[in-house]
Amino acid sequence: MPIKLPSDLPAYDVLTREGVMVLDEHQAATQDIRPLRIALLNLMPKKIQTENQFARLIGATPLQIELNLLRMSDHQSRNTAADHLESFYRPVEDIWDEKFDGLIITGAPIEHLDFSDVTYWDELARVMDWTQTHVHSTFGVCWGGMAMINHFHNVPKHLLSHKAFGCFRHQNLAPSSPYLRGFSDDCVVPVSRWTEMRRAEVEAVPGLNILLGSDEVGPCLVEDPAHRALYIFNHLEYDRDTLKDEYDRDVEAGIAINVPCNYYPQDDPSKVPLNRWRSHAHLLYGNWINEIYQSTPYDLNDIGT
Repeated sequence: MPIKLPSDLPAYDVLTREGVMVLDEHQAATQDIRPLRIALLNLMPKKIQTENQFARLIGATPLQIELNLLRMSDHQSRNTAADHLESFYRPVEDIWDEKFDGLIITGAPIEHLDFSDVTYWDELARVMDWTQTHVHSTFGVCWGGMAMINHFHNVPKHLLSHKAFGCFRHQNLAPSSPYLRGFSDDCVVPVSRWTEMRRAEVEAVPGLNILLGSDEVGPCLVEDPAHRALYIFNHLEYDRDTLKDEYDRDVEAGIAINVPCNYYPQDDPSKVPLNRWRSHAHLLYGNWINEIYQSTPYDLNDIGT
């Protein structure tokens, strides 16, 4: 089954060209099933790129997905056209009475700030608390995952002396987890961050389970059953060229940056990078969607009760 998107959203054409099954509003209305309501709280500056990345992954499952795009109420994006935000996004202040089967909270390029110094932290904290009564399962990604594990468990993030940047091999630490169904014993995951969560501090919290981790860059995927949440501190959703774009941007701006490790063939930036994580990205998000489908109430009103 396909993902339900507005026909004029840029991701609609992008995914259609890639062979992902996409439905518009009229087609979806003719199917006698309840689609899963998945919301994307998009905190990234390049919102269209991020929409495409997550829609591609959750749209590859055999279920009908209704994707809802959300933004912070008062934060103004400088990298996405105002008419795009007006046409496709709703501020979170409009959805407090609504319920969702799933919510993805993306990363944000504000790692250097303390959480409390983020201009929209109070509203985001309200969102995270709201998920406990209005969302069946929440997926925090990169900074979004760090924000959630800090908010619910007070696990701190730590600044790194240099950027963790490249493709790192991660170990499957929980082969029996339904979220890792089909995973290899290890897998490659793109990483791009100036901060880290430390394994010992995560393991010190009762109930948290580290599912994927790396000796080089620490915990990657953490399950928080008590809050019906997953936290991933890295970027399986990235496209082939996302790390390249970040590297080229910094080089052009004169910012000191290492070549992303294990990304380009022979670590040569003149060569075309290889995407070695796509299959595991589809497995992870497909497994998350399947777990939601298997356990969410049929009646949306029963979510969170």
